[in-house]
Amino acid sequence: MRKFENVIGNCLPLNRADVDTDQIIPAKYLKRIERTGFGEFLFDTWKKDADFILNDSRYASASVLLAGSNFGCGSSREHAPWALEDYGFRVLIAPSFADIFLNNCAKIGLLTVVLSQEDIDYLVARSEELPQSEVVVNLDDQTVATADGSFIRHFDVDPTTKKNFLEGLDSIGLTLELEGSISEFEQKRSELYPKTID
Repeated sequence: MRKFENVIGNCLPLNRADVDTDQIIPAKYLKRIERTGFGEFLFDTWKKDADFILNDSRYASASVLLAGSNFGCGSSREHAPWALEDYGFRVLIAPSFADIFLNNCAKIGLLTVVLSQEDIDYLVARSEELPQSEVVVNLDDQTVATADGSFIRHFDVDPTTKKNFLEGLDSIGLTLELEGSISEFEQKRSELYPKTID
């Protein structure tokens, strides 16, 4: 996965609570075998409504999604974070996230930030009034701020997740960091046991 760098971008104010993974990416699209290409189907059912926020061209380049509480609830499909990332979101901000969804986001480098409902309401109102206004998400400092500095909030993040994001390490990358130790172990194994390398 790519290293996480500061995100400077505008926000898409979804502002709905209890958005489940089937609403994020409907089950009919889960037949694909690739991890890419899901972005065009993001919120597919809701996009049929011309007034749905994702159809508003003012937010076409948004890299930050503002959502309501319990975002990503429902089934544990990995495709939901894939669709959000493929669409172009780098950061999701909500008062709370479903646990499995949170873990699936962490596996692919999609940052989830928990802020208070009051803070979300402020950012939503600002984004609706000024669609091109930018926020700065700094993972090193663990802050979300408006570009003009009038709003700055600290957020918590698991230290291991933070390290993996900043270094661009997914589960495969973490395993490859131990390649030397794995090779050494395999060379010392008894012939009675199977080997994973020659």
